[in-house]
Amino acid sequence: MTKLRLAIVGAGPAGIYAADILLKTERKFDVSIDLFEQLPAPYGLVRYGVAPDHPRIKGIITALREVLDRGDIRLFGNVRYGEDLTLDDLKHHYHAVIFATGAIRDTNLDIPGIDAEGSYGAADFVSWFDGHPDVPRTWPLEAESVAVIGNGNVALDVARMLAKHAEDLLPTEVPDNVYEGLKASPVTDVHVFGRRGPAQVKFTPLELRELGELRDVDMVVYDEDFDYDEASKTAIASNKQVMVIDRVLQSWRQRPSVNNAGPSTGSGTEASRRLHLHFWARPVEVKKDASGRVTAFVYERTRPDAEGGIEGTGEFREVPIQAIYRAVGYFGSPLPDVPFDPRHGVIPNHEGQAIHQDSNERVSGVYATGWIKRGPVGLIGHTKSDAMETVRHLINDQASWWQPEDPSEEAIPALLAERGVRWTDLDGWHRLDEHEVALGAPHERARVKVVPRDEMVAISRGE
Repeated sequence: MTKLRLAIVGAGPAGIYAADILLKTERKFDVSIDLFEQLPAPYGLVRYGVAPDHPRIKGIITALREVLDRGDIRLFGNVRYGEDLTLDDLKHHYHAVIFATGAIRDTNLDIPGIDAEGSYGAADFVSWFDGHPDVPRTWPLEAESVAVIGNGNVALDVARMLAKHAEDLLPTEVPDNVYEGLKASPVTDVHVFGRRGPAQVKFTPLELRELGELRDVDMVVYDEDFDYDEASKTAIASNKQVMVIDRVLQSWRQRPSVNNAGPSTGSGTEASRRLHLHFWARPVEVKKDASGRVTAFVYERTRPDAEGGIEGTGEFREVPIQAIYRAVGYFGSPLPDVPFDPRHGVIPNHEGQAIHQDSNERVSGVYATGWIKRGPVGLIGHTKSDAMETVRHLINDQASWWQPEDPSEEAIPALLAERGVRWTDLDGWHRLDEHEVALGAPHERARVKVVPRDEMVAISRGE
């Protein structure tokens, strides 16, 4: 039976699902898979991209853990592709590689003033509140009034974390430094802006509903945003998800404590904090003072253009703020020696087979799955079908696999040891996992995340 030695770079859901699908479905080859992850712990964005108060979504980790715990996939954590391990190394030891490195940078928002002090990318903020080891431990939470640009789940995560009282995060795995930072925040108002209307939002009903359950936070919506056109009415009538979102928003319009007559600041509400949802709002400018700090957000009111899009109305409004977060999408990062499409932030590919963008020629032995393949769209279900498509091509491409000089399983640990790489393995992840859970147990918390990379590595390696 032919032996297939496969490297997968990225131990988030995309990488783990690709390994699982290959091992479960492939019968023609004897498959051996090594999973490389630049962080000391696996699970990617499920660990470092989901707000800590989302235990239901984090249940995905249980399924991913079951795959890793079968013992037929080797995990090499704390190994950086391009530094500790190169493409030439992979060619020397494997028949092929699947890149599943995701998309972790913020997409740019090209408007005047977006580079002001107090202007942030949502991805960076998410990394901070999730205890990512490679970001600073502190975050400047000094604003009373904050704008969040975007109408997807990440925008709602950011808005919820900013508006929520820190004490209400204590039962979760929120890192201690994040709890202390949020506890000291003086925020009173968080404004979320979307270019389109309530029937065109990208977030899910679950995310939206959770906003309305925040303690001591009033939801503020504005009557002027609910003058629906025919396309919106049709969407509400025909799409169950849109119907539920509309129902939630309409229920907030009925709340007596909320001043929703117009674009007010929500004064007169009973809660100590307010979360405002503004629709039909196209970002125009971030205003700043002489020192370069954010002072206001300017937007143009939009309306449907009768062709499924939006158009400007020529009416401009200004909201005083001291901080702004752009949550308009994630973007992939280029990988050394691998083709990259800088416009879309992906590895150019045909159904997961990497190609040279200028010639459309196949790159032998190189594949992609997940967000680095298709861009930052779709949920976990998409990730599985995505991996299936990539794996199918990989199996059928035997003629274009690399011909490794040393495909032995002992070669990689020896290579990493020779280079002084302090890699972590699956047993190490179990040690770190148990350590974090034990830290949380005395306080009745799910876990307390270990944040410094060196400490994660030392615990994982039993040092």
